Amino acid sequence: MQPRHGRARLARAMAATAAAALLAGCGPAATEPSPAATATRPPAGPTASGPAPSAASVDPGTLDQPAVHATGLRAPWSIAFVDATTALVSERDSATVVEVSADGSLEPLAQVAGTMAGGEGGLLGLAVHDGYLYACTTTADDNRVLRAPLSGEPGALRLGQPEVVLEGLPRAANHNGGRIAFGPDGMLYVTAGDASRPDAAQDPSSLAGKILRVEPDGAIPADNPFPGSPVYSLGHRNPQGLAWDDAGAMYATEFGQSTWDELNRIEAGANYGWPVVEGAAGDARFVDPLQQWHPSEASPSGMAHADGSLWIANLRGQSLRQVDLDDPSRSTVHWLAEHGRMRDVVLAPDGALWALTSNTDGRGAPAESDDRILVFVP
Repeated sequence: MQPRHGRARLARAMAATAAAALLAGCGPAATEPSPAATATRPPAGPTASGPAPSAASVDPGTLDQPAVHATGLRAPWSIAFVDATTALVSERDSATVVEVSADGSLEPLAQVAGTMAGGEGGLLGLAVHDGYLYACTTTADDNRVLRAPLSGEPGALRLGQPEVVLEGLPRAANHNGGRIAFGPDGMLYVTAGDASRPDAAQDPSSLAGKILRVEPDGAIPADNPFPGSPVYSLGHRNPQGLAWDDAGAMYATEFGQSTWDELNRIEAGANYGWPVVEGAAGDARFVDPLQQWHPSEASPSGMAHADGSLWIANLRGQSLRQVDLDDPSRSTVHWLAEHGRMRDVVLAPDGALWALTSNTDGRGAPAESDDRILVFVP
């Protein structure tokens, strides 16, 4: 490791171990095609069990405008807190982990070697747990989760030698999943998209189109629903957000194809229907979503739980959506079209929420200060 010299020079590298065998360097960023251009099958329509479902009721937002904490990020994807005042952000296309200090200044901490950025792939989810930084990254061959020891004080953080926690997740230009989070049970949960192979989401032997659950070191928990497998739930198209409420119930957001995006309550071993159904179908084989929205109004990405509500960052919907769990049939849309695309939202240690814009990702219309971290108190 060498000293840092600002954003003009990326001074630290997460060198891959021999077992990781990652490619050196990062591929060029690619402009993401629109969801319609990447569709691989016709959208699922109404089933024989009933008429086509409708969207959830939406209330107008009244949330105060957020404070701008940091600016100048490039295609940021995920936020993870190191301590009460310091966070790390992943930049998808540069494969850079950026340290965000208490005053909002940015410093590169590491560049993840072997990341192959392009389309929706690159450096994706981050998590900090028990002294390790966990990162989900797209390589030339797969999506995988690495972890590296994290040490030092804010402003002088250091990363040790990385190791592979989970590998072999199918990759593609689109539908890579990539969100990682530790649940209240101490297990690591990983979202895996269908990698543009819809039928794989229904195949229990494939890791595509799943939510996965492993021990912090990558071992398979003995109480997983499918013995010997990291698969926790199946039938997902491209799950993007994970959160747990105060009672430990788990929720996930999911990109639909062209009909319905979803908010699901996740149960061990449950099947959420893709590609047989999209949205609520009333089919006993599958779990219907708590809420669903047209993709143009949502494209739900990262999610946090705070103050009895789920807070969801919307990309195409260009808003922050609040779902009060006391009445999960309704939602409130805040800041509609005021800050552009929104990629992630996380709960800070002080109880504030940090939201991450995503206007420099190839699909937005970036302002001069983009991308930004927005901070507000729910």
